[in-house]
Amino acid sequence: MPKDNSIKHVLIIGSGPIVIGQACEFDYSGSQAARSLREEGITVTLINSNPATIMTDPVTADNVYLLPLEKKSLVKILEEHPDIDCVLPTMGGQTALNLAIEADKAGIWDRFKVRMIGVDIDAIETAENREKFKALLEELNVGVCIGKTATSFLQGKEIAQEIGFPLVIRPSYTLGGTGGGFVEKEEEFENALMSGLKASPTHEVLIEQSILGWKEYELEVLRDSLGNMVVICSIENFDPMGVHTGDSITVAPAMTLPDTVYQEMRNLAIKMMNGIGNFAGGCNVQFSVSPDNQTIIGIEINPRVSRSSALASKATGYPIAKVAAKLAIGYNLDELKNSITGSTSAFFEPAIDYVIVKIPRWNFDKFKGSDRRLGLSMKAVGEVMGIGGNFQEALQKACQSLEIKRNGLGADGKELKNQEQILYSLEHPSWNRLFHIYDAFKLGISFRTIHDLTKIDKWFLKQIEELVHLDITLDKYTLDTIPKDLMMLAKHKGYADRQIAHLLGCLESEVFNKRRDEMGIKRVYKLVDTCAAEFEAQTPYYYSSFGEENESQVSDRKKVIVLGSGPNRVGQGIEFDYSCVHGVLAAKECGYETIMINCNPETVSTDFDIADKLYFEPVFWEHIYEIILHEKPEGVIVQLGGQTALKLAEKLEKYGIKILGTSFEALDLAEDRGEFSSLLKENDVPYPEFGTIHSTDEALELCKTIGFPLLVRPSYVLGGQGMKIVINEKELEQHVVEVLKDIPDNEILLDHFLEGAIEAEADAICDGENVYIIGIMQHIEPAGIHSGDSYAVLPPYNLGDLVVRQIETFTEKIALALKTKGLINIQFAVKDDKVYVIEANPRASRTVPFICKAYKEPYVNYAVKVMLGENKVTDFEFKPYKKGYAIKEPVFSFHKFPNVNKELGPEMKSTGEAIYFIDDLMDDYFLKIYSERNLYLSR
Repeated sequence: MPKDNSIKHVLIIGSGPIVIGQACEFDYSGSQAARSLREEGITVTLINSNPATIMTDPVTADNVYLLPLEKKSLVKILEEHPDIDCVLPTMGGQTALNLAIEADKAGIWDRFKVRMIGVDIDAIETAENREKFKALLEELNVGVCIGKTATSFLQGKEIAQEIGFPLVIRPSYTLGGTGGGFVEKEEEFENALMSGLKASPTHEVLIEQSILGWKEYELEVLRDSLGNMVVICSIENFDPMGVHTGDSITVAPAMTLPDTVYQEMRNLAIKMMNGIGNFAGGCNVQFSVSPDNQTIIGIEINPRVSRSSALASKATGYPIAKVAAKLAIGYNLDELKNSITGSTSAFFEPAIDYVIVKIPRWNFDKFKGSDRRLGLSMKAVGEVMGIGGNFQEALQKACQSLEIKRNGLGADGKELKNQEQILYSLEHPSWNRLFHIYDAFKLGISFRTIHDLTKIDKWFLKQIEELVHLDITLDKYTLDTIPKDLMMLAKHKGYADRQIAHLLGCLESEVFNKRRDEMGIKRVYKLVDTCAAEFEAQTPYYYSSFGEENESQVSDRKKVIVLGSGPNRVGQGIEFDYSCVHGVLAAKECGYETIMINCNPETVSTDFDIADKLYFEPVFWEHIYEIILHEKPEGVIVQLGGQTALKLAEKLEKYGIKILGTSFEALDLAEDRGEFSSLLKENDVPYPEFGTIHSTDEALELCKTIGFPLLVRPSYVLGGQGMKIVINEKELEQHVVEVLKDIPDNEILLDHFLEGAIEAEADAICDGENVYIIGIMQHIEPAGIHSGDSYAVLPPYNLGDLVVRQIETFTEKIALALKTKGLINIQFAVKDDKVYVIEANPRASRTVPFICKAYKEPYVNYAVKVMLGENKVTDFEFKPYKKGYAIKEPVFSFHKFPNVNKELGPEMKSTGEAIYFIDDLMDDYFLKIYSERNLYLSR
């Protein structure tokens, strides 16, 4: 069936702020869907409350509403756009589906004659309601766990008695497994049941037998309205059942799945999808398989795009959200083209001749006292994806992408050697179990013990054991004696030059030069083409490996590389991807060929059609340097990818590679707390009294001069890592010891903490001669709470002209003193009408997208044109600021860590943000948050 031409105007519901369990994968899918619908001449209106996303930018939709995701916002939009005829709720995760159901129950869609497309309420209801889903599977003759649904505490206890322990609790209608968990013993049950009932919006939970240790698989499937289906990708969880799939290491295609079981799984997935109701679009189906007898059990079905569909999209190059949007408006799969090849049908199942490994990224260090064990409730804040010619290469590249100070899997001298701790970690999975499996093999713990404790498939364990054996072999050589075939083998298995250098006892640069120049072992680049090179790909989307043929052809156009921001984490999230995407678009406008390097499968920057060339590679020196040698760009932009990109500036400078925009010297000076404070002094800019130290003795001496309370701040960190307010010598000594343990050899700044001060910040664009301040924000919480965790009001609500003028003057002075070319963010503390500078970041900040959305100006676009030397600040015509206020509202995921106190301090803990507009300061929303401004202040 061709496109339904009656559809003229579609409302897309977004996913709201980033929280653990629902991250920027929905920005990616929503953005792709909006572009897909507009290609068809359909008007797109979008609602989302997240200011940090590309999805809420004018480049994505015809009308963007930055409003809370609630029914009254939908009514407002539908009243203003009575021509909206359809709503697409499958691109905004659980948040969008839940809101669509609420609106349906309230009669909103009927009242405004709006049709739901892409899914129907029955399909959602069947998939989300645990009892209905279970009944459907039984009816379809699909294996299920023994279990029943409870809607009360008493009923739950009766069911548990009937099934017996161990068992699992799964709340209905929750996100990221919230409130779910395994219960091993009867005495743990009552608390687990109560938290499950509370977590479910319908206060119902499914209680079922535990299949802990079984294997877990997912199929990512597309279905059209005729019932045609394609399996885009099979995904195998490295971790067995018991760990939420969002917290599992996953591998695509499935590595240990016998073809007979896979074919049976396909048949069951098709049965399940046909059984849940009439829908057209993307669907994720999860199964569990007994490792003993290959029994298959249906676990879950999500009739919408998901975290896994973003991964499957990036893994195969197949644009799932784009095709799903077209299926929602009536097209069938055989009527659509594959965007990557431009010639094959979308009804052609992808075939891949490489391996994908996804590793989640956690931030337990931000939630002191949290339970670090992984279970049914997701705890990861982001993820990375490695692409390699084999599993070991992909695994090592994923480890290199994580930014946790590891150079791959092991071979870096950071092994855990305590047998008791290793054995505990193997049995109780946490974020570092993968590394401890390597450590266990290195320590000589038996294969059988490792398998019995982890229940991880023997094939995966064998792959890691092989790496340990290769380490031992490499360790016997030096740089002068290592044979070429052994060096080639190590590179084929994903070893970084740093790892090889560690084992050979030499420098990374020596390994790099030896393998490239003497041995001729260079990276080659392969296309991600959806069809295992059977058909020519039109989209330049590459990964690196080692071999003969290089598929990345270098053009003679002038090029610019944009370094991405790597995995999401607390302190560095989707807002930096927003800036990277705008950086690419601005450079394209200036006539450059744009090259994106990033490893985050959830983001818009790694979409196949954003940059002219995408290298899906770790943002890790060795990988970046080889791409630079291959492509020979005019320069590299490091200002847009947060700390990830910024910390590579020193290497780029050292190797003579041009940094576009602000120089390395200026970037480094701003990061070096001591040097920066000296610059402030020279420019007559006030700052809190400070000193720099490198040891506890120096700290105890310096505190006598500066006086308590003190703000302790390490240099070169992100999101306030390691920052703390201390009030006496004992606390000071304890914290300095902690910082030096986590970040050895770092310089630490001790600032006199201005108690009771008001915090403010300014963002500006500077071309080295002219400065334009794009926005000044005043924080609602007092000084001492990290800016990322504070409510911020744009423009300031009660600073007064004297204070604002000081902020403007100091912003201009600092931007010019640092010879800034591009963006700069400066943070201030205001006490007794005197403004003190706390820090400056000459790069894109967390608040830039927020200001862009509030003032409806493409400031990143302007800033990048300044970085490239194409424009001066004075070339742009800036619009006058609009009336009213915009409030940046931090959003936390403390519900994932129930034992952690919600207390805020200098170290950032929020996972996302929303934007809220008010006309004046008597607004109830503002008055409420202002009255609670001191509630969570801690040290």
